[in-house]
Amino acid sequence: MPTSSNPNQLAPSLKQFRHDINGLRAWAVVAVVLYHFGVPGFTGGFVGVDVFFVISGFLMTGIIIAGLERGNFSLWGFYLARARRIIPALLVLCASLLILGWFWLPNADYEMLAAHVGTAVAFVSNLKFWREAGYFDATSHEKWLLHTWSLSVEWQFYILLPLGCLLLWQWFGKRGVKLALVTAGLLSLALSVYASARWPVAAFYLLPTRAWEMLAGGLVWWTTRTQPMPLRWTRLAEGLGFGLIVLAIVFFGPAMQWPGYLALVPVVGAMLVLAANRSDSWLTANPLARHLGASSYSIYLWHWPLVVLLTYAGEQANAQWMAWGILGSVILGELSLRGVENPARKGFARFGMWSQSRQLAMVTGAVGVAAFLVFVGIKFAHPSLMERLDPTINLISDESHNVNPRKDDCFVSSGVTSPACIYGGVDIKAILIGDSHADAVSGGLAASVLKNSDGILDLTYARCPTIFGLNVIDKNNNTKCKEFNNWARDKISTYSEKIPLVIANRTSLYAFGQHNIKEPNHMSESYFDVYNIEITDKFLAEYSTALVESACKLAKQRPVYIMRPIPEMMEDVPKTMSRALMFGKPDPQISISLEEYHQRHAVVWEAQNAAAEQCGVKILDPLPYLCHDGRCWGSKDGRPIYYDDDHLSEYGNKLLVPMFRQVFE
Repeated sequence: MPTSSNPNQLAPSLKQFRHDINGLRAWAVVAVVLYHFGVPGFTGGFVGVDVFFVISGFLMTGIIIAGLERGNFSLWGFYLARARRIIPALLVLCASLLILGWFWLPNADYEMLAAHVGTAVAFVSNLKFWREAGYFDATSHEKWLLHTWSLSVEWQFYILLPLGCLLLWQWFGKRGVKLALVTAGLLSLALSVYASARWPVAAFYLLPTRAWEMLAGGLVWWTTRTQPMPLRWTRLAEGLGFGLIVLAIVFFGPAMQWPGYLALVPVVGAMLVLAANRSDSWLTANPLARHLGASSYSIYLWHWPLVVLLTYAGEQANAQWMAWGILGSVILGELSLRGVENPARKGFARFGMWSQSRQLAMVTGAVGVAAFLVFVGIKFAHPSLMERLDPTINLISDESHNVNPRKDDCFVSSGVTSPACIYGGVDIKAILIGDSHADAVSGGLAASVLKNSDGILDLTYARCPTIFGLNVIDKNNNTKCKEFNNWARDKISTYSEKIPLVIANRTSLYAFGQHNIKEPNHMSESYFDVYNIEITDKFLAEYSTALVESACKLAKQRPVYIMRPIPEMMEDVPKTMSRALMFGKPDPQISISLEEYHQRHAVVWEAQNAAAEQCGVKILDPLPYLCHDGRCWGSKDGRPIYYDDDHLSEYGNKLLVPMFRQVFE
């Protein structure tokens, strides 16, 4: 590596090809791929996306400002250049998934894929995934195009950045543009820090909380374009930059609030590497880094569907499958680079601007229309779509959507009040209160009434157990459970005291967290006064006492029935069963033992027994209807009775009709 005796010599000209940028892309894509495939030591590999954002901001700012300075910047030309770079490979991926899905995916999964293809090619998939679930949630590993959220964020940035720069350049000149971009970056960073704690899912997916990362890259371009870093500092800057990136990759994890202030670590690291501009560095200029960097976009596109494929196959923890998945990502990325990316860029460039626009619009529209037709065809049960696969696979898979048909209208997820829907006839014979487990059994309770004119009143609220004074942890901070329970108590008191009240909740969840069968204890998801991350005997005693007191307080007004907890399976029942059939595997016979069930729910059972003894609360026990031969089962007669891992489907809740008849008899 050449050296210089002049300590003030500057780094190489910015006009030279930046091998360091290609190499940094390689580092970023390797981190993301290894993280997604679950390779140990890469728990923070998701920061590779943040590094990509910094690189994009650096390059786009340079293209736009340099064009404005020359006076020949073309807004439409800028958009076309980005489209030639991004759209062809994305369309090939989406079209390939739609074709493979036709021959392989059950209707429920194929419908979801079609919806995601539509939002991906429209570059609004980040908005779609924001509304569906968090990036780190387990269900996100079943979405074939989840990774396109970052492409949507970048595309939205590509649209707004040149428009803003053009307007500000006309009004305030170069200095005004620079000041505005720095200000926007600081505001975006402040919003990101705030929103990551307040609205974490939105903060992860949306442009306003991500723009600062790209603007940070632009800041590097501004500061180094005329005053490159002195050569004596470049090695130190690069080393420190890669140190920060590796620190984030190795020691960060999904449990952290992201992006927020922690994202400064990989972002600053990427900024230092870019500022150093060491195109001859062994870290970025070695042949492997150059090659992976050149195909990084295509590798990124194709790796995630392979991750999802492993999830479908139930082999996501299989080291051999992981290795094949990683190798497959590199091979498909190379094929996409050589067969799609490079030919598309060269091919489109031969045509005029409007001809390019028409061709890109046509192929994008064709994929979008295909996705729309698939989505609509499944929605309206067109025979050609509904009969693609073995009916048994679709029957099992469709149980994922066999939920309360009035769930969207009647099941509350925020606020303090409920629409108080009535199921069945107008003559109310029972009131149902509880969380999503109550909503999931509402059909079974309604089917238990004795006359057609009889009905039930529904007061169900997401993540809200019927325990007065309890605060529930919610990642989106929407839950007003304590306030809702107070409102519901007053609402119930307006009805005749002869009408019984049925309480159904996933009660152990709020005391122990998601599961404590495979793990001795998880973090509790509720608190009374001060949240404590550890589950203490004091908290459990307070929790049990509050459960008893709440049930007894309601029992002073009317007959109260409290349901034992529904058995929780350890995996999504319809998806696991249908995917086993898709891969030619036998029925997995999903179940948990009664011993595991009682281990999970011992505290709740004891509290419910205490309520029965102290104030005459009656117990509804679902175990005789859901369990036999020492186990609680996830299916009956080859059909799932759950629509996920712990909520009964409309088919499953009908098994409890004999139990609910006790309320009316």
